[in-house]
Amino acid sequence: MKYLKLIFNRVFVFGLMILVQVIYMLLMLNKFSHYSHVWSVICMILSILVVLFIVNKEDNPAYKIAWIIPILLFPVFGGLLYLFLGNKKPTRKMRGKIEKEHEKHKYLRVQDESIMKDIEEQDLRVAGQVRYLSKHVGFPIYKNTDAVYYKSGEENFKDIVRELKAAKHYIFMEYFIIDEGDMWNTILDILEQKAQEGLDVRLIYDDMGCVSNLPYKYDRILEARGIKCMAFNPFIPFVSLAMNNRDHRKIMVIDGHTGFTGGINLADEYINTKERFGYWKDTGIMLKGEGVWNLTTMFLYMWNSFRPTDDDYEKFRPHVHLNRLVKHDGYIQPYGDSPLDEEVVGENVYLNLINNAKKYIYIFTPYLIIDNEMMTALCLASKRGIDVKIVTPGIPDKKTVFKLTRSYYHQLIENGVEIYEYTPGFLHAKVVVCDDEVATVGTINFDYRSLYLHFECGVFLYKSKCIQDIKQDALDTIAKSQKIENTNVFTSGKIDILFRAVLRVFAPLL
Repeated sequence: MKYLKLIFNRVFVFGLMILVQVIYMLLMLNKFSHYSHVWSVICMILSILVVLFIVNKEDNPAYKIAWIIPILLFPVFGGLLYLFLGNKKPTRKMRGKIEKEHEKHKYLRVQDESIMKDIEEQDLRVAGQVRYLSKHVGFPIYKNTDAVYYKSGEENFKDIVRELKAAKHYIFMEYFIIDEGDMWNTILDILEQKAQEGLDVRLIYDDMGCVSNLPYKYDRILEARGIKCMAFNPFIPFVSLAMNNRDHRKIMVIDGHTGFTGGINLADEYINTKERFGYWKDTGIMLKGEGVWNLTTMFLYMWNSFRPTDDDYEKFRPHVHLNRLVKHDGYIQPYGDSPLDEEVVGENVYLNLINNAKKYIYIFTPYLIIDNEMMTALCLASKRGIDVKIVTPGIPDKKTVFKLTRSYYHQLIENGVEIYEYTPGFLHAKVVVCDDEVATVGTINFDYRSLYLHFECGVFLYKSKCIQDIKQDALDTIAKSQKIENTNVFTSGKIDILFRAVLRVFAPLL
């Protein structure tokens, strides 16, 4: 029975179909290469042209190397393979829909220049970060926003339930993973009840993220229960470039004035009612007030790009249903990242924090798969006397990716960066805190997929009271973690060293 369930599982069936397509494609290319010397020469010339194209392309050098090596190793069909699979940008259709919606409503996020001036008078380095996100990415910074930090999924879930039950007008949700169980069933019951009461309840889930968790066409099941639902970028059993671009965001907006984000998906392991890889350490943040508007518009852009519903976004502004004035709690700047443009927002935010650190910078990340720019920034920060601490999982969720993560330890430790592995279990949090003044909490991992391929989001905080909570959580987590002193214990011979070296080369493609 167990094996029958596996065979008829959508992941297994679709994976098998894709594997057959890839093998067929390679066999056809190989057949053509032997069929004619002229064809072989043409393919080799094409591979040379593709390599020249890649070299001159404005792209991450690590990604370029990951493609150039196999093309040079297999010049007959390497170039053709790149033409089929090498473009990591979203499809033209997806890009057109999202860009059209964004262009239509881009006027909605406008920076209050008086706030910008306040920050410039306090710290020009922070002002630079804020200006980048506001002017070049389109996400203003706000006052009059309260922030609450959650050091665990359990704490976060309690407040999510409370706020959902208090909803009076609408609920917007956008999540990478949903899995049936205590957490999701509790939320689903509330959503169904609110929909019956007449609230506008909408849900976006990533189809790839949920492919092994939810039944096929789950969106239709929810629609039948009164919940408006959309599966983002449906997983299809064909070799498709668009399958790379996933909606990795976690966003919940309630009545426009309350918002949640962070690393926490809607599955039982995130609240530790189901054990996977030891204790599941994750983090989240709740916003109340003006800053929620950035999260709301992120959701609305995505929803209306594929399911046009709203011509007027104004009715969703925070003040419409906020019946009290939120006191000033520092400065809050939710921001998003998209593979649609050449702007690597998530990485730039992290680099700015690292480069501008004055005393310390503490980092949580489940995956540490970084490019040369990030490696250089972390090492240079340590060399100039900054206390740089990075916490990764003690128990991995993906063993191969964990090997890859550990392959970066040696260079970092040699340059004074302290690496810790979270002993109690798996750390899924994506948090950076710096100098008691700035922090970011969100969905963005320190890996190529989050930084280059996915739709992501985060919250930048400056002088918010919850920054002290984030710092204390970092210190408490570090105290529970094992400091890595000797990276030699992670290798078991020359084969293992070679395997890690190969993984490093192809990391941007994993």
